[in-house]
Amino acid sequence: MTQEKEEKIMYFGTCGGEDPEKACMPFVMANAGLAMDIKVTVVLQGNGVFLIEEKYRKNMLPGGGFPLIDKLFKDFLELEGELLVCAPCIKERNITKEELPEGAKITAAGMLNLAALEADAVFVY
Repeated sequence: MTQEKEEKIMYFGTCGGEDPEKACMPFVMANAGLAMDIKVTVVLQGNGVFLIEEKYRKNMLPGGGFPLIDKLFKDFLELEGELLVCAPCIKERNITKEELPEGAKITAAGMLNLAALEADAVFVY
């Protein structure tokens, strides 16, 4: 009897308030994937790391008929998606590990490369 391989998708979010529509896409796609029982990881890099701050994302309107980014973000965490945050990116933006939501993990290039190699698909927004 063979064991089924777990499907894995990674979404990299690199945008924040400068492009709210693009900033919401990793979470729109990730939440859909989680609803399909796919193992989903969202990686926040660049200005995307600002999305961990509730005050930052609270009133961001992505447009295109999408819900507020804050709702998408909270839904993602409630659905138990994996959230990885770029260590050098948060350091550059003076975001501390205490500001990370529960369950978020700080990571860097080496681990991200390994995780991407294990994923069935990788998308960058």
